[in-house]
Amino acid sequence: MGDVISEYQKWKTQGENLRGQAKGAMELRFRELLVEAVAIAEEYRADFGAALKPPAPVTAFRFKPSTKSKARKPAKPAPGAKAKTPEAARVESKPPAKPDPKVVRLQQRLGTAKKKLDEAKAAGGPTRLFEDRVYEIEDALRLAGAAV
Repeated sequence: MGDVISEYQKWKTQGENLRGQAKGAMELRFRELLVEAVAIAEEYRADFGAALKPPAPVTAFRFKPSTKSKARKPAKPAPGAKAKTPEAARVESKPPAKPDPKVVRLQQRLGTAKKKLDEAKAAGGPTRLFEDRVYEIEDALRLAGAAV
């Protein structure tokens, strides 16, 4: 009877050790998969402009997209600084980044709305709706951070 009890206790301690190792391995694998999922989601967002949606059973997959892809503005040089090297001048002479598509669409809509407003004024018709529309689009442009 003593042998059975001692074997059981030995098995129990081995099982606890194995359980702890399995727990650590599963946690590590879970974190690795999450990091890989975040990387895929960020690449998808960068390439296709939309966020990936997790499957329905997953309700707690939240992450903040990295800001690595955004370029920072160069610091203003101090007064009396040395003249720029040709390499630095080449870096600054890069063509400007493409404007935000949302801003471009808003500017196009603003142009159309102003044209319709002018046509309504020339025809002597009511202009209130067109004036309101122009104001709304200009406001949307201001909110988007573009100068009108």
